[in-house]
Amino acid sequence: MAVRIRMKHPDTGVTKEGFYGFSWTSLFFGGFPALFRGDFVSAAIVIILWAVLTVFTFGIGSFVLGIAWAFLYNKRYTLSLVEKGYQFDDIPERVAEAKAKLGIQ
Repeated sequence: MAVRIRMKHPDTGVTKEGFYGFSWTSLFFGGFPALFRGDFVSAAIVIILWAVLTVFTFGIGSFVLGIAWAFLYNKRYTLSLVEKGYQFDDIPERVAEAKAKLGIQ
């Protein structure tokens, strides 16, 4: 189950939701959650891979991709926000838990 963590960019003041844990929405909807979060590159990559794997593996490859994507996407998205300069802006216990789950010091 995905856990939300509030993140804020210190320079712009923009607040976004970061996530970690298993993504049920990514499992069921593939790249569309990435698209709705504004992560267009990841959305395009997973949608194209899904289409190609569906054709060449008769759906089995796209099934495997969907499961892997559901486990990986939330962490990848939140780490990309950290790389863009966003900082955790939530209660200290949640921040400590998120850093531990994401492997951040």
